[in-house]
Amino acid sequence: MVKYLLITSICIAGLFSCSKEDNGGGGVGSIPENPTSTESLIPLNEIRDGGPGKDGIPSIDNPQFIDPGAVTFLEDNDRVMAIQVNDEVKVYPHPILDWHEIVNDEVGGQPLALTYCPLTGTGIAWDRSTDSGATTFGVSGKLYNNNLIPYDRETDSYWSQINLNCFLGDRLGDEIVTFPSVETSWKTIWSMFPNAKVLSTNTGFSRNYGQYPYGDYKTNDQNIIFPLEAEDKRLPAKERVLGVFHKGASKTYRINSFETPALIRDQIGGETVTVIGSKEHDFIVAFLDEEPHDLSLDLRSFPIIARNNSGNAINIFGEFVEGTDSGNSLSVPVSFMGYWFSFGAFHTGIDIYVP
Repeated sequence: MVKYLLITSICIAGLFSCSKEDNGGGGVGSIPENPTSTESLIPLNEIRDGGPGKDGIPSIDNPQFIDPGAVTFLEDNDRVMAIQVNDEVKVYPHPILDWHEIVNDEVGGQPLALTYCPLTGTGIAWDRSTDSGATTFGVSGKLYNNNLIPYDRETDSYWSQINLNCFLGDRLGDEIVTFPSVETSWKTIWSMFPNAKVLSTNTGFSRNYGQYPYGDYKTNDQNIIFPLEAEDKRLPAKERVLGVFHKGASKTYRINSFETPALIRDQIGGETVTVIGSKEHDFIVAFLDEEPHDLSLDLRSFPIIARNNSGNAINIFGEFVEGTDSGNSLSVPVSFMGYWFSFGAFHTGIDIYVP
C-alpha cells in the first residue's frame, strides 16, 4: 500500500503543474456525492479521484500541426496514434498525449476527440458531433478501473472511455461513435504517410514533452495505481494488445502472435474478422469481411499491407490504394490498443487469440 501511495504521489506531482488556471474552457460541475442507484451506469463508489482535478490535465482545444520532416521531438520507437478521415491523415504522439489526454480536433472535416488514457494505454477517436453542432471534451480528473473519464462541455455529462458510453448526466446511455485509428511507432507511421500532419508541441501549455510523467509505469507490471474491479493475470499486465469488439463479443490479439507477419481470419460475434499484424513493422489492425475480398498478406510494397487476387491493395486503414477498388475502404470494427490489464478489468474473461 505504501508503494502504491508513493507512486500515486509521484504521478500526481508530475501532472499537478497542469493547473486549471491555464485552461480556458471547461465546466464547473462534478460527479454528485450521493447519487441514486439509477443515476449512473458505473458504481460511483468505485470511481477514483486521479489527483489533478477537473481540467487539471488540460485538453488541447486548438491543436497545431507540422510536417513530419519538421518533427524533432520524437524517436523512431516513440508511440503515436494516427487517424485517417476523408483522405486526411493526422498523427498524435504519445509524448504529448501523456500530458493532455484529450485533443479536440477536426480530421477530414469531421469533428472528433482523440482520447488517450496513460494509465490504461488506450487511445480512441470518437465523434464529438451533437444536434447543436459539436461539443468538446475535457479531462474530469476521475478514473474508473484506472481509465480516463472525459466529460463533455455541452451538458457536463461523464463518459467511460473504454465502455464507450455516457454513464452519468443528461446524455446517460448515449453510445460513442468511433473512428478508425492505428497505434504504431513514429518510424512506421512516417514511412507510411510522409505527408501526414503531426500534432505539434506548440500546445499553448508549458510542458516537458521529452519527459514521461509516470516513471516506470509503462514497464512495471506491478505498478497499477488504483484498484481494479477485476484482475486477469493470463498475460503480463502492461503487455500492449489490440482489443476488437463486434456484435457483443470481444477478443484480444498480441503483437507477439505476429512475430512472423500474418493475415488471419477469425470469428468474433459470429462474423468473420480479418486481422493483419507484423511485429517487425509494429502494427495490428482489424477489418470486417462484409464482402469477402480474398485478401492475402503483402508487405513487399509497404505501406501496402495486403492485396486481393485482382491486384487491389489496401493500406493500414483498410483503404484501397491500388486497383479498380481505389477510393473504397474496408469496414472496421471497434478496436483499439491498450495495456492487457485494462481489457481484463472491463471485459471479464475476454478471449485471447491463440495462433
